[in-house]
Formats: sequence, structure tokens, C-alpha cells
Amino acid sequence: MGSVRTWCAAAGATAALAGCAGASDDEVRAVVATFADPGTAEEARCALLAPATLAALEFEASAPCPDAIGEVALPDGGVSAVEVWSGEAQVRVGDDVLFLTDTGAGWRITAAACEPRGEAPYDCEVDGP
Repeated sequence: MGSVRTWCAAAGATAALAGCAGASDDEVRAVVATFADPGTAEEARCALLAPATLAALEFEASAPCPDAIGEVALPDGGVSAVEVWSGEAQVRVGDDVLFLTDTGAGWRITAAACEPRGEAPYDCEVDGP
């Protein structure tokens, strides 16, 4: 999972320099709000994952996504910051950070339950290759 963690570290630095706002912010917020809502069914949360992230989660858990995603801690709190740039996004929800990418199917989560580690790459409970 190192490539996503490396990207996450670089993305945080890049976001500070190249952030942009607009309709994408609202779309990203909507995806994260649905993913973080305790009332969202596991199948619906799985559908919000990028394909590579979904595959990595199922592989690491040796279980189908609906079973594995139920073990992932939901972000606690409301969205406090959204940064969108070049088809990528970083969202802060409470103490958690989520990363998203814009796909042909809309915004999808590439990493979730991420904790910053200073200058080191984020430590993410869910991430793709």
C-alpha cells in the first residue's frame, strides 16, 4: 500500500499550493458524508471505494467488502476541510483524513481512516496500491 501512502504525503503538500474550489467540493463532501454516515449500508460504502482500493481491502481482509468495511472505524465528526485539485481530493473529518479521486463513475475513495504522521506519509487503514 506504499504508493497510496506516498501519494497521500505528496498530495497534502501539493494541496496547499494548488487547491481549487467549486462544484467538485460539494460532490466530494456528498461522497464523504455518505461514506461516514452510520446509517449507510456496507454495500453502499463499498460502492464508494475506488476499484483498486476495494480490491486491496478485500485482499487484506480475506473477506468480501461488506464484511471488511464493517470493521473500519467511521470518521467521527463533520467535514472540516475539503481540498480538491487535479481530479484528486483530501477531506478532513474530525481527526481522520480521506483521499478521493474523480473517476468516470464520479468521486471515489482511494484511502480512508488515515492519520497524519508529520512529514511521513499518512497511515491509512483502507487504501489501494
